Amino acid sequence: MSEAGAEGRPLLVFLNEVAGGRKLLAAVRERAEKVPFVAVAAPQNQPAVGQLIDPSELKDAARARVEVTMSVLSEYGIDSIGEVMDKDPALALDDAVRAHEPGEVLLSCMQETRFGITRKDLVEWAKSQFEPDVAVTHIPVRIVDDSVSWEKSHTLVVATQTVDAPDLVSRLKDRAAGHPHRYTIICPRTEDVSEPEIVRALASTLAELYRADIDATGQPMSPDPFHAVQNAIEHYRIDEVLISTFAGETSRWLEEDLLGRVREITDKQVEHLEVGRPAKAVAAAVAEGETS
Repeated sequence: MSEAGAEGRPLLVFLNEVAGGRKLLAAVRERAEKVPFVAVAAPQNQPAVGQLIDPSELKDAARARVEVTMSVLSEYGIDSIGEVMDKDPALALDDAVRAHEPGEVLLSCMQETRFGITRKDLVEWAKSQFEPDVAVTHIPVRIVDDSVSWEKSHTLVVATQTVDAPDLVSRLKDRAAGHPHRYTIICPRTEDVSEPEIVRALASTLAELYRADIDATGQPMSPDPFHAVQNAIEHYRIDEVLISTFAGETSRWLEEDLLGRVREITDKQVEHLEVGRPAKAVAAAVAEGETS
């Protein structure tokens, strides 16, 4: 990394793909005490993988990436400011650098992320544009590499009201302890929970997984849970799906047969976790070969 006067100047976190993961968090924590403030920015663009979004929702999706990342940083005692930028990633990054005059940019994006008609490499462009005055550090988003690795399973987790439930967090940590996992958590929006509440709950879960050295990322999604899952299955290489709902309560997802519909579009294992289900009932279901 270039020593371009990063100390004493703001740190810019630029989220081109997804809400920041464990590697990005570690990089911010290493630098937080040496900078006056941390700024988090994201373009209103269509992510290269995974979360295909309706054009009308691009701004909301970018805002969610920023807010989830800021909330995760807050869980670690790091205050930050955030903003949503132009749709073009290069223009958005240029505007953010001009606005905040950082000493360093942590650029979170996929390997070989390209932009514009000429399909320029975003990382190489950023380095040529801003260095040596501003250091550019690439924090790779390696979703595809992780998900196809024999050493690591990639689980798509679908949860909104239960996303920070102790039962779900414990299940995710236990699975990762038995075999390395990467989690992508999607939270379809609902009228029952406000988006700020979803962001805080999701950030709490991500922070807890990061403390256990588990790779994970996530963000709120469009209200249609099947559409959200369908997009993720089509564009992530996943090994399994885990859908979480409350136990013993009427669930719109279950009423709409979300589990059955998801099983129809994938040959991957689809599990249902009922949060709050008594331990004895879970053990009995497992003994009988049921999913839980």
